[in-house]
Amino acid sequence: MQSKISLLAKETVLYGLGTIVPRMLNFLLVPLHTYVFDREQYGAVTKLYAFVGFVNIVYMFGMETAFFRFVNKPESTPRRIFDLAQSAVLTVSLPLTILLLVFAAPIASYMGVGSHPEFIRWIAFIMLLDAAVAIPFARLRQDKKGFSFAMAKVINVVILIGVTYYFLKIAYDPAIGIGYVFLANLLANGFFIVFFIRTLLAWRPAYDPQLSPAMVRYAYPVMLTGAAGMTNEMFSRLTLDWWLPETFYPNLTSKEAGGVFGACYKYAVFMNLGIQAFRFAAEPFFFSNAKEKNSPALFAKVNHYFIIIGCLFLLAVGINMDLLKYFIAPTYWTGLHIVPILLLAYLFLGVYYNTSVWFKVTDNTHYGTWITAGGAVVTIAANYLLIPVMGYTGSAWAAFGCYLFMMVACYAAGQRHYPIPYRMIPGISYILGTTGLVYAVNSIEIHDQVIASGLHLLVLLAFTAFIFLTERKSFARD
Repeated sequence: MQSKISLLAKETVLYGLGTIVPRMLNFLLVPLHTYVFDREQYGAVTKLYAFVGFVNIVYMFGMETAFFRFVNKPESTPRRIFDLAQSAVLTVSLPLTILLLVFAAPIASYMGVGSHPEFIRWIAFIMLLDAAVAIPFARLRQDKKGFSFAMAKVINVVILIGVTYYFLKIAYDPAIGIGYVFLANLLANGFFIVFFIRTLLAWRPAYDPQLSPAMVRYAYPVMLTGAAGMTNEMFSRLTLDWWLPETFYPNLTSKEAGGVFGACYKYAVFMNLGIQAFRFAAEPFFFSNAKEKNSPALFAKVNHYFIIIGCLFLLAVGINMDLLKYFIAPTYWTGLHIVPILLLAYLFLGVYYNTSVWFKVTDNTHYGTWITAGGAVVTIAANYLLIPVMGYTGSAWAAFGCYLFMMVACYAAGQRHYPIPYRMIPGISYILGTTGLVYAVNSIEIHDQVIASGLHLLVLLAFTAFIFLTERKSFARD
């Protein structure tokens, strides 16, 4: 078990380089955006990227997960599965792109940027490029080429930052405004085509009368799950404009409140990045180890370590917002109190991804659809009820409630169908203890920044030492 967990840790670090480093670099765009655009403009950016999040799920059609499932079957031919998966993705994404191009004007009007239908056209091409390279990226993960994966992601973000800086600081035209965000994204994503040019040229359109329908049947529940999951992820960013009373915030319109919420939501990236890096490594890891005799114990151990790392992220970010707040303009600081809530929500989401292994390896992906759809119901209902009385704080609690529900529901269903001996009491204790520690430390008012940062570092080191002493026997066994 030790070698397997060590391998997963190594793969997570590699994919972390391709996920955390680019996203952290991408996070550097937040101060650039928030200092250039006002809160209403940034609210429009947030809303348009929420639209991208929803439509992008349909573009991918769940084929990444289907690729991993079918390429790991004993009788599979990896090259054949790649051609089939790539063909399926492009069969869906090309017609969708054409539709978005044709109906760009009415979509732009609905999204509140009616005078700029070109934004929708640029977004359509961004999503097409993402779809075109999704399976090639999955192939890198399957082939354990984490370094190539990382380099592609890092170079893409470096280009994105450079192009964005040029547009916003050197060649800025107010007539284009927030459109530069999407234009820079489009230009940066064009690099992926260059990076994968040999892979894309080697691809051959393919259809198999048995495999193709089987892959679609496996993938579409994953796609529906993704759509419901994106509702959980992005719905709050849309509904503030719908359900927030204009008089709720004396100094903010609903569109400006959406901008504040979107900017503060960016801090959840610190937890989300760890989750994404882990997912990139864990998905092929789970499939390749599913048939091992000790796989339930292995999966339980992986989840336990994930919770520990997640709690460290929660503590490190949660108690250092007094410094991290400077990444966004002061006009957005009023929403910083939602950050710990969102960090905890994303920790629950990470645990859900761990516990969801049972329905993926047993080909019961429809359970994921139902669970995530239930989370979407929680998201919609909670936003509807809480936004009018709590503003964007209600949206943060809606995310918390959604991911808590999904985590609990997935665990309960999984224990009936594919029992895994998760260490529930220690895991819950770590989460509750870390949350309490974050709020306890933040309740201490220290006006000297040096002293405050010193205390925060001491708390983080003490917590890390506590974990090591508590888990040292487990580490030794593994």
